Formats: sequence, C-alpha cells, structure tokens
Amino acid sequence: MDASKAAPAKQLSSVLDATTEEEYASLSKLLQEFTNISSIDKAWTFNSGNGNGTQAMFSISQPNLLANKRKKFMLSTVISKENENSVTFQWAPFPVEMTGASAVVPSPSGSKLLVVRNPENESPIQFELWSQSQLEKEFHVPQTVHGSVYADGWFEGISWNSDETLIAYVAEEPSPSKPTFSLGSTKGGSSDKDCNSWKGQGDWEEDWGETYAGKRQPSLFIININSGEVQAVKGIPKSLSVGQVVWAPLNEGLHQYLVFVGWASETRKLGIKYCYNRPCALYAVRVSLYKSEASELELKESSFEDFPVVNLTESISSAFFPRFSPDGKFLVFLSAKSSVDSGAHSATDSLHRIDWPTNGNFSSLEKIVDVIPVVQCAEDDCFPGLYSSSILSNPWLSDGCTMLLSSIWGSSQVIISVNVSSGELLRITPAESNFSWSLLTLDGDNIIAVSSSPVDVPQVKYGYFVDKANKGTWSWLNVSSPISRCPEKVKSLLSSLQFSIMKIPVKGVSANLTKGAQKPFEAIFVSSSHKKDCSCDPLIVVLHGGPHSVSLSSYSKSLAFLSSVGYSLLIVNYRGSLGCGEEALQSLPGKVGSQDVNDVLTAIDHVIDTGLANPSKVTVVGGSHGGFLTTHLIGQAPDKFVAAAARNPVCNLALMVGTTDIPDWCYVESYGSKGKDSFTESPSVEDLTHFHSKSPISHISKVKTPTIFLLGAQDLRVPVSNGLQYARALREKGVETKVIVFPNDVHGIERPQSDFESFLNIGLWFKKYCK
Repeated sequence: MDASKAAPAKQLSSVLDATTEEEYASLSKLLQEFTNISSIDKAWTFNSGNGNGTQAMFSISQPNLLANKRKKFMLSTVISKENENSVTFQWAPFPVEMTGASAVVPSPSGSKLLVVRNPENESPIQFELWSQSQLEKEFHVPQTVHGSVYADGWFEGISWNSDETLIAYVAEEPSPSKPTFSLGSTKGGSSDKDCNSWKGQGDWEEDWGETYAGKRQPSLFIININSGEVQAVKGIPKSLSVGQVVWAPLNEGLHQYLVFVGWASETRKLGIKYCYNRPCALYAVRVSLYKSEASELELKESSFEDFPVVNLTESISSAFFPRFSPDGKFLVFLSAKSSVDSGAHSATDSLHRIDWPTNGNFSSLEKIVDVIPVVQCAEDDCFPGLYSSSILSNPWLSDGCTMLLSSIWGSSQVIISVNVSSGELLRITPAESNFSWSLLTLDGDNIIAVSSSPVDVPQVKYGYFVDKANKGTWSWLNVSSPISRCPEKVKSLLSSLQFSIMKIPVKGVSANLTKGAQKPFEAIFVSSSHKKDCSCDPLIVVLHGGPHSVSLSSYSKSLAFLSSVGYSLLIVNYRGSLGCGEEALQSLPGKVGSQDVNDVLTAIDHVIDTGLANPSKVTVVGGSHGGFLTTHLIGQAPDKFVAAAARNPVCNLALMVGTTDIPDWCYVESYGSKGKDSFTESPSVEDLTHFHSKSPISHISKVKTPTIFLLGAQDLRVPVSNGLQYARALREKGVETKVIVFPNDVHGIERPQSDFESFLNIGLWFKKYCK
C-alpha cells in the first residue's frame, strides 16, 4: 500500500489552529516524500568463488508509516573492478524484505548465513541457517532456555567459531518464575493453569534503563548448528551483564576461549543507552571441546566450570569492542576511560592492544599498550581524538595490522586507518570534504562506504589505494545505486540548498579556561543557494542532546525537510560536544545552562552580524539536553525567539533526579566531575536547590515564546513529567503552548508515525510564527 496515503489531511488538520488545510496537506505530502527515502544500515562482501569480482549484500531500511515500523530489506550486488579508475556494481533488480529478522550474521567463510528472529510474544526464538540456495536448518529455542537475542548494537554479540559449527551469542537470561496465587494458597513458580488461580509479579528487578525496559541480565550462550543444542556459558558471575562476545583464535589442543565485555552491577543498574561512563572490562572464559565421531568439534558438558573467568583489562576502567588481529597474536579494543573516570556520559575514546597468550597462559599477560591515546587539545586541523561508536567485525587490511574506523572529526564523521603496531593514524576520506562518511565494509583492501551531507542524500562510495606503497593516498569512486535514488521533488529542493561548517570564536574567554576550551566551536549552516535579494529566510537553531554528543554534517531527512520549506538552519555544536578534543568537552560539566547557552547565543549573533539571518525571525528546536537548552534560551533570552520546539526536554533537574534512569548525570552536569563522587540516591536539600538553579524552570517567569512540546510517554531517560510540568507552568502564565504526547514512544520519539507527526507539527508551528 502506498505510504503517501498514510496521513489524510482532512482528519488531522482540524487540530491545527490558524493553519489552512491546503498548507497542512502540502507539508504533509512533502514530509512523506522525505520519509520514504531508504537508509543503508550495513553491508557484507563475499568472494564469488570464480575469481570474477565480489558479491555483496546491503541491509537497508525504510519507515513504513502505515505499519508504524521500519521495514528491513536486503539488496544484493556483484562488484567488478575493471581497472584502477573504474568499478561496476551490478545490482539485483529488487530488494528482498527481511520480515521479522532481528539479526543477520554471515559465517567467516561466507558459505552460511545466520538469521535470528526474536518474537514479540512468548514464542520461541528462531535460528535459521541458510546456504546459497536454501534454508538448511531451523531451530526454535524456547524462552525457558533464554529470552530474546540481543541485536541492539551494544550488548549485541553473535560470533561464529573458526570451523563454523558453533555460534556464541548474547541473550536475555530466562525470566525468573513468578508465583501463582489461587484461592486459598500460594504456589511458588507453579505452571498449573487453573481458572481459580493467577500469576503474580514476584520480585522487581533492576533493568538497564532507557530502551532496555525489562532487560535485566544479558547472558552468554552457545548453539551447536548441527544439533541445535543450546548451552548457557557457566562460571560467569551473576553480577556481570555480558555483551560483544567473540571467539578467540583456536589454540593448540581442544580448549577454545570466548572473549566478552562485562558490566558489573552489584546493586543499582544505571541507564546504559548513550552512556559510555559505565565501567566495563574484557573477560575470557574457556570452552572445552571434543571431537565427535564425525570429527567435528563438540562442546563438553559442564566444560565452563574448570577454568575461572579471567579479567583481561583490570588496569583500565573501560574496555569494549574486542577485535583479534588476523594472525591471532593481539587483541585490540576501544576504551571510554575518559568518560568513566570523569563521569561524563560520553567523552574522547582511546584504542589499546594486548598481546594474546596463544598458549592459554593468562598469568603471563603483557601490559596494555596505548595505540591511540586520549587527545586533550588538538592543534588546528589535526586529529582531534578518537570518537567511534562501532567497529566492523573484520576491520583489517591485508597487512594484518592496519584497521579502519569511522570517527568524528569536528562536525563531520570521517574514516581513518590505524596501524595498531606503530600507532600511525591517517585520515583517508578527503580532507577537503565537509561531508560525513560512514564505513560499511571492506572488499579486500578496498572500502565500501556511505557519504552524505545535510543537503545530499547518502551515496555509496568505493575507496581504493592510489599508491599501494603509500597507504595515505586513497581515491574514491561514486557508485551508482538504486538505494540513493530519491523523488524528483526532493532532489530539486535539495539542489537549491547549500551548507558550510562555521568556526565560531568563543566570547568572553577567561584565564581559567583550558587551551582546548578557548578554541572556536563549530556550527553547520544550511541555507538557500538561490537567494537573489538581500532578505534572509527564517532561521531554525538546531541543538543536539547529550550534551556530549554531536550534530554531524550528514543527511537527516527531518532537517532536510525543514530546510526545504523555507528555513535556514544553524546547527550548533557548542563546547562540550564530541569531536573537538577532551579539554573542550570537559569544559562543560558544572556549567550547563550557562556556557552552552552562551555558545548558542554567540552562534546566533554571528550569523545575524554577518547578514545571514534576520533577528526578528529566529526559532529554536532541541531534544533532551537540546530541549534543556531550548527552554533555557527562551527564559534567558526571552526576546530572541519567535517560536520554540522541545522534544523530551530536561526542564527541571530537581524533578528529574528522582525519576530518571541516569540520576548520576544530574550530578555530573550540574557540579562537574566532582558530582561523580557526590552522587547519591537521596539528594539533599542543597542538591535539589542547586539542581533547580541550573534548570530552565528557574527562568520560567521571563518566558513569552510560543512553544510546542513533543513528549514520549515511555521515556525513562527524561520522564514525561519533566516536559509536562514546564508546559503546564507556561500555560498557567498565559504563554501559547502546544503539547503532543506519544503514548508508546521512548526518549528518541523514533517510531515512524510519531517522528512524522513530530516534525510536521514543528514545521507548521514555526511557519505560523514566522509569517
């Protein structure tokens, strides 16, 4: 069914004051065109076997407004590199929908494909094993063995062993049995069904917070793909939640090791989504095998109990994304030790290496080697530090010691190469490009990536060495792809836009600021390229959350929609954002509501003073900490903005600290790094007073800006009470206010219908007040 019929204008336009049906219908139709553009999520390459090029699969997704879900597809292609300057992708005529697929993981040889399907109810988890021509095997694992397999990108870990007979993976531990109550008695954990009985709730247990509601204990399991037998990995302490499992290289003999990340939680589980400040370590556990009659490796019963779990990274407070070198001699991992040690929810990463004991003797582990240390203050245009949110399962070039990573560099994402032996680091995407690049997969020593900008939809790129003797020289080819096609209307609108990345000097630099905090911060400016007169389009100031996050110079369909309907965008990466070194980032904790607010006002004044914006038509939108800034700005600069939009905003820290999944965030951002040590579940009167003084609600008496609130009722990060309290207070004082609550949405408000309604209403709200 055509998604363009998803939003009948006559039914919905009645809720909009002073907005014509024609205008509503026009914006709704245009937003649907932007919404329908597909995204590229992952890619894999496979040797064709006949020497004629490479086969590849692309995982793509598209919002389905009617179903209110994202549809997932697979699109195949054959890659032929005819000569050094030419590559051809022969795409399949149509993609294939992957209905219900939670995870897709090819085997190391590429001869098998695992598809995992998590149910939406209490049905078994399905494991499907595909060959090139058919479904070879299917196993149904009941939820008495384990719950859903993690496919979240963080706890997620699905790893084939070297001979492709065993798969290790992370799944939710089985739910504890609940008491059954009947008229006259209580039976613990009874499964008897009786019309005179009912299931109770049992003891409440902590979960991992936002987007992990009900997820209590990620645990480690192994499935034998020949028999379908599933075993839980024993010997791991219950206090550890596990994730990101990989098989270690095969040792001599019949002992093999699994390496995984463990997060300890003795009492309270604090929210982990977007929070890299949760201490974690790499652990190894031994798996004993025996050879079956068919000479295949099988698991021994109770084989995990003879060997204690070993902490491989005791000397560092954070270790995750473990990757073994192709020769198995060393183990590389990322660390967020800066985040853990300071308390900031995200900060500058570091990359490390340990030599792997191929003899299984972990008592002789060498020290951890720093490959990329934390960059405190980068020189102009130099590497600003490592900011990487994922690593390919196989990130290695053929030399066996060079790995490729995506990393944030200022307001852009780039691809870098790192020699983990020498520490040599190179930016291999074009230095002159302000586009953002995302690494998808490798084709031998060549790269398949995606490049986009705020005004350019994602485009597949193919990178290769120009000079193999000098690995710093790369060339990039455009790949014609059906995935990047978009409607002619969208293409025409985007072609009339331009963007730049601005350097904004810091105002009022004080002597007690670190060198990194004194450096200019960045903002992305998107505007029309066809203006013939001196008039300026209305301005939307766009503010990211976090605060230790970043707005990238990549394509966003929501922001592209807003810029296509007559607005310039000022997307501010205030100090405290990722991508600019640790000193600039750490300058913000303790100064939220002041330093970040002043940076935004400085950026706005910059574009006004340079004639790029009309001071009488400035609006502002932000979510989470961006909503914190939005509601601060309309209180601290009440005459600056004609309209505002806040998505799940932090408005009152004193209210939030007792209801959020990350109460430690309130302490660190309000007090600075010392808040990490003073955090308590029972804040004092002095704490609550301090939180209130740092909050937007302390300035509410001055607010007069018409404001729209978009709130997710299932938000565990900034519970809906925060936004509702502030919106009600605005209404009480007569400020024009609109509130939309999405009953089933969490913090991100990302369900397709909610995201659509959210940005459609933001566009209409701003249009109403910018006339």
